[in-house]
Amino acid sequence: MSLTHPPVTDVMASAEWLVHRYDPGHDAVHLHAVPRALHATIPFLTDEYLGDVRQPLVLRRTDAVAAASAPAPIHFIFHSAYCCSTLLAAAFDHPGVAMGLKEPVLLNDLIGWRHRGAKGPDVARVLDDSLRLLARPFAPGEAVVVKPSNIVNPLIPGIMALRPQARALLLHAPLDAYLASIARKGMWGRLWVRDLFGKLLREGMLTPLGIAPDDYLGLTDIQVAAAGWLAQQRQFHDLAGRLGSRVATLDSETLVARPTDSLTALARLFDLPLNAAAIEAIVAGPIFARDAKNGADFAPGQRAQAAQRGLTLHGEEVDKVGQWARLLADNAGIALTLPGALLD
Repeated sequence: MSLTHPPVTDVMASAEWLVHRYDPGHDAVHLHAVPRALHATIPFLTDEYLGDVRQPLVLRRTDAVAAASAPAPIHFIFHSAYCCSTLLAAAFDHPGVAMGLKEPVLLNDLIGWRHRGAKGPDVARVLDDSLRLLARPFAPGEAVVVKPSNIVNPLIPGIMALRPQARALLLHAPLDAYLASIARKGMWGRLWVRDLFGKLLREGMLTPLGIAPDDYLGLTDIQVAAAGWLAQQRQFHDLAGRLGSRVATLDSETLVARPTDSLTALARLFDLPLNAAAIEAIVAGPIFARDAKNGADFAPGQRAQAAQRGLTLHGEEVDKVGQWARLLADNAGIALTLPGALLD
């Protein structure tokens, strides 16, 4: 069955048409109609949550860019996973102020393409166009706040170089909290950190840790998680030093403990016109009262209780791996506390 789509100029003038995938074999982009209401109800912009993506609107990349409306200001929430980044991206999806994009697969495709041997200048050219295609908000005057998947983190230097006006938050969970989160997620969490480990290995981000390649298979799942955390922590530390006032750092425990202060400071970093009343409404509203990934309600203190249960159940493993990770960090010169804190 064929589908009738609006003219290309109408499509590219509307944020409802999400640029979802990049096909390097045909130098084409795949688009899907995603209303703003759907953005608000799903945790990620992936096939799993978008529904039927079997019949996308396919456009040549150059045609899509030529027809696209003028790009809006764009800013980023980069993260090292399991640190409330989805919640924060949802908080900045605020009509009239900003549009939040939660893990657009378009950027993941560029990492995959690079891992398959794409040349740096080609990736940079398509990345530049991809950022323009993502910077199409629903309403005039809105900025776009993008929370990429953390597998996109190797592209952060390129992204920030291509968009010199962009600001970014570097968000992470403290080491022990991160390890406990992975442990209590069971098999799927452990598989996920091994997949991330492989991707970081291809990017050369694990080399500074000083783990001999012959030892990789001997690492436990939680050691693999710790190595991935350290590699990303090292990258964030370097980025904070290199990019200065264009970036700020924040940990998930501070965000949860001080949500109003965090949103106020981040709105200032992103130059978003969110006043105190609007921020209080966001913090008091449903976004901070439910699980950002599955929509389940959170009772007061439930996040802390879940974290404590994880530490109780897996405390010995987390403690021993935490000590091991701190030794690695000391030997590799990786600071566990990042500079450029968003909050004093």
